Amino acid sequence: MNALRTCVIVAAVTSISIGTWARADEGLIGHWKLANDARDSSGHGHHAIVHGVKFRTDRNAVFDGIDDWLEVPVSKSLSLGKRPFSISTWIHTDEQLDDVLGDVITCYDADSRTGFTLSLMNYAGVTSAQSNWRNVLFGIDAGHVDAEWTDCGRPGTNQQVKSLVVFGGSLYAAVWEPGEGESGRVYRYSGGSRWEDCGAPDKANSITGMAVFQGKLYAGSELYSGGGSSLPLSPNQNHGGTVYRYEGGTRWTNVGKVADVRSISGLTNYKGKLYAGTGTTGAWRDTPRTRGMYRFDGNGKWTSCGCPDLRVVHMSVYNGHLFGLSYDAAGFFRYDGGTKWTRLGPVPDTNQVYSTAVYEGRLHAGTWPTGSVFRYEGPQKWINTGRLGEEKEVMGMAVYNGKLYAGTLPLAEVYRYDGQDKWVSTGRLDKTPDVRYRRAWVTAVYNGKLFCGVLPSGHVLSLEAGKCVTYDRALSAGWHHLVATKSDNKLSLYIDGKNVSNSTSFDSTQFNLSTQGPLKIGFGQHDYFNGKIKDLRIYDHALSQSEINQLSQTDQ
Repeated sequence: MNALRTCVIVAAVTSISIGTWARADEGLIGHWKLANDARDSSGHGHHAIVHGVKFRTDRNAVFDGIDDWLEVPVSKSLSLGKRPFSISTWIHTDEQLDDVLGDVITCYDADSRTGFTLSLMNYAGVTSAQSNWRNVLFGIDAGHVDAEWTDCGRPGTNQQVKSLVVFGGSLYAAVWEPGEGESGRVYRYSGGSRWEDCGAPDKANSITGMAVFQGKLYAGSELYSGGGSSLPLSPNQNHGGTVYRYEGGTRWTNVGKVADVRSISGLTNYKGKLYAGTGTTGAWRDTPRTRGMYRFDGNGKWTSCGCPDLRVVHMSVYNGHLFGLSYDAAGFFRYDGGTKWTRLGPVPDTNQVYSTAVYEGRLHAGTWPTGSVFRYEGPQKWINTGRLGEEKEVMGMAVYNGKLYAGTLPLAEVYRYDGQDKWVSTGRLDKTPDVRYRRAWVTAVYNGKLFCGVLPSGHVLSLEAGKCVTYDRALSAGWHHLVATKSDNKLSLYIDGKNVSNSTSFDSTQFNLSTQGPLKIGFGQHDYFNGKIKDLRIYDHALSQSEINQLSQTDQ
C-alpha cells in the first residue's frame, strides 16, 4: 500500500512539473539558455552570432561592457508587429561598478525610432548630477513623441534646478535659491506640479551635486553667484563645499567639509567610492590645490585626488575609468589613481565641457561655445556630431527610450539626436523674457518619462517618447529575474516575480514594432551590457502573473 501511495505521489508531482514547464514553454518564439553557447532552444532556429561573449561553467554568459554582444539575425518569426509579447531573463550585476550597466536586449531602428529596449540606467556626468543609479527601463516606440513638454511645477522659489536624481522610487530636485536670507534646498516630486520640501541642509545658496551612494542620497552645497548665467549676483555669500546625507523628511547628516572649497559641483559613484568635483566659479583659479576632485573615505574624511592643473567640475564613468570635465581650456581628463591624471582633450573648437552621456556604446560630451556634442574616439580624438540649432552650450544629456537627448543655452531647448550631424528640437522649456541666458541644465529619466530642470524660471518639465515603464529604485547587485510585458494596451515590468511598474494605457495599433535590424542581446542604443545574462526568453503573449512566478522561481 505504501509503495502504491508513493508511486501515485511521484506521478502527481511529475505531472504537475510537466504541466508547469509546458506552460512556461508555451508561446516561446526565442529561448537562449546561454549556458554553454548562444543557440536558440525554442525550435525556431534563432541562433545568435557571438561577438566576444564568454560562456561560464556555471551556465551563464559574461558581457564585458566594452564590446561584447550577441546578434540574432532578422527573422519573420521574431517580427513583433503590433502583437503582445514578453521578455523574461536572469541578469547579474556587480556591487562595485566602473562602467555604466547598458542594454539587456533591444531591437530598435534609430532612423524611424521604432522597436523596443530593455535597459539599465546609471547615468553620471549629467552636469551636476548622477541622475539615475541602477534603474531599469522597458520602452517601445514607433516614432511617437509628445507635441510639447509638460510643466511639472517649480520647486520652491528657485531660479535654477541644479540636480535631478531618482532615489527610492521618487524624483528629487536640488536647487539654487539666490535671494537674501534664502539657501539651497532639496525637493521631492509629488506629482502634477507639486513638490515636497526636503529641507535646506546648508546656509549656502545652492545645493548642486547629488548622487545615490550605498543606498542613500547625498548632496553637496555650493556658493553660486549667478554671474555665469548673466543674472544679478546673489546677496547670499555663504560658502558651500560640504556634503550631506539625506535621512528622510527634512533631516540631513553632515558628512564633511571638503578642504577649503566653496563648491561641490558634482558627485558620482565609482568602484564603490563617492567622488566630488569642486571647481565651478573663478574663485578657484587662485587655489589650484583645492579645485580638483576628492574621494569620500568615511564621515568627515575627504581625500584629495589631485588636480590636473585645470578645474574638475563634473565627472563621468565609462569603460572602467573615471573622467573629469572642466570649464577651463576644454579640459577632459582620465583619473589614474592617487593624484594622477591623464589629459584626453582638449575637445576641439571648445572652451568648456559640461556633460556626458554614453550612446550606442560611445561617450559623448556637451560643450560651450559652439553648442556642439562631440563623440570620444580616444585620447585627443573627438568627432563633432553636430551643432544643436544655433545654441551655444550643451548641458544635461540622457539616453531615453533609444535616443540621446541634450539640453541647451541660451534658449533652454532640448534636442534629440537623429544620427550623423542631425539634432531635432523637442521644444523650448524656459521662455522667461528679458534675460540673456536660459538653461536646460539637468535631465533624469523617471516614471517612464524624461525630466529636465531649467534656469531662470526654476521649473521642471517632462516629455514622453513612445511608451515606457521604469523601476525607479536601485536594482541591487547580484542575480535578479526581469520580466517585461507588452499587452494590448499597457507595458508592465516585473522584478523577481513582483510587478514594480505599469505604463498608462495606449492604443497598440499605433505601435508597429517591426524593424529590419537584428535583435541585440547585451547591446543597444545605450551601451554594451556590463554583467551576466542567462535563460533569456521571448514570448508571443503577455505573461500572466502565475507564469511569471514559475519563471522567477526556477533558476536555470
